[in-house]
Amino acid sequence: MVQTVKSIKLLSGEKKILFERPHVLHRIFFSIRVLVAPNTWYATAFSFDDPLFVSSYSLNGVTKTFEASGPDIFQGNVWLKNASPADLWYAATEILH
Repeated sequence: MVQTVKSIKLLSGEKKILFERPHVLHRIFFSIRVLVAPNTWYATAFSFDDPLFVSSYSLNGVTKTFEASGPDIFQGNVWLKNASPADLWYAATEILH
């Protein structure tokens, strides 16, 4: 079992691969947390193997965390995009088994 914990800063409008596709082990858990003050508004999108963010999920306003777990969760690249006018910090965790 392997756990990856990382923090990443994305500039306004920037997008990056947060977690790359696992090649040997299988992803059983991952989480994304936006590190902002409780009353700060922000917009973040994340997608699964979709760098154009045509089909994506959003974190904004009061929702600051996304978590997924289980043996059947997504196994490809997880993309993250800062859609806010300000630079943002993120904390992320991935567990592979």
